Amino acid sequence: MKVELVQPESVTEPRHWVRHDQAFAMMLRPGSIEWGSNRSSLETFKYRAGDLALCDRHVGEWVGLMNVRHLQIGISDAALLASSDGAYGEVELRASRKFADRRLSAIVAAVEAEMVAGFPSGRLFMDSVEQAMAVALVNGHAVRHRPVQIYRGGLGSARLRRIKELVHAKIEDDFSLDDMAQSVGLSTAHFARLFRKSMGETPHQFVLRQRLERAKAMLRAPDARVLDVALACGFKTQQHFAQVFRGVWGVSPTEYRQALVGSEATGAPEAHSGDRYATPGD
Repeated sequence: MKVELVQPESVTEPRHWVRHDQAFAMMLRPGSIEWGSNRSSLETFKYRAGDLALCDRHVGEWVGLMNVRHLQIGISDAALLASSDGAYGEVELRASRKFADRRLSAIVAAVEAEMVAGFPSGRLFMDSVEQAMAVALVNGHAVRHRPVQIYRGGLGSARLRRIKELVHAKIEDDFSLDDMAQSVGLSTAHFARLFRKSMGETPHQFVLRQRLERAKAMLRAPDARVLDVALACGFKTQQHFAQVFRGVWGVSPTEYRQALVGSEATGAPEAHSGDRYATPGD
């Protein structure tokens, strides 16, 4: 998935833009874009924050004044094909210069927040987001596709065991949704649906929970350093680790360590809000 922040421009001379990947845009501020199929007949489209536009792949658009800050996102063919059961080649989507989709806008907003933060959540988070975008685009805009199949079962015990072994072995690495799917011989979309059916959470939520559980265990060591724990549990920075830890357990890693030291000094049992795990958003 490609993510690009596009700022307003003062250029008024029409130019032809063509993208050969499947791209769409979400407007981040109110504004307008002049565009059309012909250089001589541009139309002004006015947008509100959260409005979307789906590019005409391979054909392109003539664009004049672009007076709106927006996020351009390119979706991979692999994600689109995985979200369209039975399709092959390219999944054709209907171009639209302006449309609204609250779910898709919410997903893009999560990408913007991740981009602003420097993409701290890693490949698995972005892969999961791309797959969710692809499902929304295929279901709402595909010209020809078979509806995404609803799988009533889940992953078998052997496949779940392989996934858990993979996560525990690579918990400090930045592995992807495709890595998890390939380990059990499934497409990414099929795997993600079956995993959620089996576990009641997304692959990203499961991996994040495993990382936080390991972090708690490591922080119990007398000589544990928060930075070392963060890196050993797959977090890119200590700041991101502390933010996620507090969001789930209600205290920072340092406060958790201090509580442990205090309870050991007084002989009191450990007590903090982290005994209940709040499922992180995806």
